[in-house]
Amino acid sequence: MEVKIKPVTAESEIITIVGLAKIIWNDHYVSIIGKEQVSYMLGKYQTSKAINAQINHDGYEYFLIMADELTVGYIGIIPRHNELFLSKFYILDSERGKGIGHAGLEFLIARSKASGSDFITLTVNKNNLSAILAYEKMGFEKYGEVESDIGSGYVMDDYLMRLRINPR
Repeated sequence: MEVKIKPVTAESEIITIVGLAKIIWNDHYVSIIGKEQVSYMLGKYQTSKAINAQINHDGYEYFLIMADELTVGYIGIIPRHNELFLSKFYILDSERGKGIGHAGLEFLIARSKASGSDFITLTVNKNNLSAILAYEKMGFEKYGEVESDIGSGYVMDDYLMRLRINPR
């Protein structure tokens, strides 16, 4: 299987991400945070308008993950001072366990090294056990916790995780 990760540069690619988000988030997160919060978060963070604002005003970079020419997931990052914040790393359920996540991590590590980042950091829901295990398997370590009020009575209750890239 050939995995390619390509930058999102066109509105049609953003629309592809919106469609992927709907599928992936509903498949994965409803059992963790409930359908109402999934719908709220998709509407707040994963619409075409929201993604455009993230890219054009908030410093996000989005990438499509392609496996054998099929779009199977996406990545959203924010380069920061000495870290690369991994905001989104989603792969369709049907494509998990095929090495696509590993290819995505290799891409992220290369991006981090090229930018001189010391860490790749992320937040992950404390009840998202499969993701926590996957990140730990990739070498990420928990280094804290954070609760974020995202509006409408919803709170994200997350672990902070990081992967050291450049040893000091």
